[in-house]
Amino acid sequence: MSDRHSAGALSGRRIALPESRELDRLARMLEEFGAQTLRCPMVAIADAPDPGPVRDWLMRLPFDDLVLFTGEGLRRLHALAQRSGLEAGFLNGLQASRRVTRGPKPERALRELGLKSDLRAEQPTTEGLIATLSAQDLRGRRVGVQLYPGNLNTRFTNFLRQAGAEPDTVLPYVYAAAAADEKVVALIESMAGGEVDVTLLPALLRSSASTRSRRRPARKPLCARLCKQPRSLRSAQWLLGNCGGVGCQSRSPRTTRIL
Repeated sequence: MSDRHSAGALSGRRIALPESRELDRLARMLEEFGAQTLRCPMVAIADAPDPGPVRDWLMRLPFDDLVLFTGEGLRRLHALAQRSGLEAGFLNGLQASRRVTRGPKPERALRELGLKSDLRAEQPTTEGLIATLSAQDLRGRRVGVQLYPGNLNTRFTNFLRQAGAEPDTVLPYVYAAAAADEKVVALIESMAGGEVDVTLLPALLRSSASTRSRRRPARKPLCARLCKQPRSLRSAQWLLGNCGGVGCQSRSPRTTRIL
């Protein structure tokens, strides 16, 4: 074990984890360094509510190019293909398409299927994908595009159309609330009480937290309490959906870190 592990570099720290993906693994890693974790998975990942359009998209494989934004998306597509009796066609379609990946996660998902990326984005962003594909002749090419929740990415699909390609998009999964409201309120209460040192807050939680808070305006008194606790303010603002939007004055936190 490393000196850092044995020294308990995070000993005495309370770290809030409003995360869903790989929650147990992340918590174990932090606990190995001596941290106490507060688990509250606020967002769950679920299949698209209506599988019909996703199944139809699967049946249009192969494409000339297949752009994969996330590993989760590829795994969801594979799972639906298996449930629908389309796995053989799905795998053949993947093999026949030129596979374009935005970052390491879809590459990892491809490797799980015995495949690899043919083109990697220069940077793991939409801009990186556009830069990479700008060097390719896309005229007349059918391009399958696997999207992810909260981003229809019209900038990317518009780029494809302007380059002469025909984009065909699919959204195979959605984000949904995972934790009961009572658990979320308990976590916010801990923040308001100054009991949380660090909150690991993924970006995908922001829209979810904002939506839930707008449905419950009665939390304004709790928001006011949070604004009196600089240590946890920035974390709690996101959990409440930017508390400044419900009448609170924001102050910068002095000790809490948001990672």
